[in-house]
Amino acid sequence: MNFARINGATIHYRHRPKTGRPTVVFANSLGTDMRIWNEVERRLADDCTSVAFDKRGHGLSELGGAPQTIETHATDLAGLLDRLGVKRAVICGLSIGGVIAQCLYKTRPDLIEGLILCDTAAKIGTVEMWNGRINATLSEGIASFADDVMRKWFTPDFHKNRGEELAGYKTMLTRQDPAGYAAACAAIRDADFTATTAAIKVPTLCIVGDQDGSTPPELVESLARSIPAARFEVISGAGHIPCVEQPERLAGLIRGFLNDMPRERK
Repeated sequence: MNFARINGATIHYRHRPKTGRPTVVFANSLGTDMRIWNEVERRLADDCTSVAFDKRGHGLSELGGAPQTIETHATDLAGLLDRLGVKRAVICGLSIGGVIAQCLYKTRPDLIEGLILCDTAAKIGTVEMWNGRINATLSEGIASFADDVMRKWFTPDFHKNRGEELAGYKTMLTRQDPAGYAAACAAIRDADFTATTAAIKVPTLCIVGDQDGSTPPELVESLARSIPAARFEVISGAGHIPCVEQPERLAGLIRGFLNDMPRERK
């Protein structure tokens, strides 16, 4: 396990160098830790250097002082990449991770050579929805809504045939720090990049599970349409967490994206 003191918090991360290959940074979703990327990283081991991390308030990373905004998370990621000596990378962000990626492009475009925006949007949800989630987290606990989250994360087929994994990912969710989870909800609530997506000039791939209950395909497609020359792909048989449910398909899309990027950018 690797830890670094970044921007006032200790951040847990993983760095797997691959000489001569592009760097892909994996930013995970709300209520998860970096283990959701394990199977994708394994499949891409020969294709890229990979960096994964627990955003502050999740997994083994500290929450740090309040308030925590999307800009805070983007500053954390920039600091981690600077610490690792990563000059340019493809940022692959899922859900809030995709919002952090958009923010990083706005604040530190020098670090980004490409974006892979998974199951995310320029703005996710409403103020009322997120305030309700925050109140439930702090008053009743994450377990009070965990089953509903699982229905959005994973397809009925996953629920029926992969019950052991479902139980494991529900445990991952419910063991997150309630304060960290609530702070991330507030960060998503207050983030809106609809006015800046048209300024994204790096190669971009937008991906969504066909049964995503949190950021449905039409929302992610609208994000892709707002970014110049962005590609849009739908993964069949996946909900909100395709890196868990369909890692082979997601890894294939990432590999193809890396191979299609101009060679001088790798």
